Amino acid sequence: MASLTIRNLQDDIKTQLRLRAAQHGHSMEQEARLILREAVSRPALDDSFAKRLHNRFKGLDTSVLQQPERTDVPTALDFSDPAGR
Repeated sequence: MASLTIRNLQDDIKTQLRLRAAQHGHSMEQEARLILREAVSRPALDDSFAKRLHNRFKGLDTSVLQQPERTDVPTALDFSDPAGR
């Protein structure tokens, strides 16, 4: 088994780890091992907005969606100078 030393750990994080370990009935080392094991066992997340949007709606049956009819006619923008220049 390997060992890991974590330097410059903020005091409040160490305190929170100690309290969390006590709540779970573990030593701080055991709690840290469990946290690390859980963190690295999760699949990596692709947090891009496009990927999350795709995943949210990928099972949607779009064949049942109705497109509203367009009643307005698109017009070109008028870029003429209102001062007549």
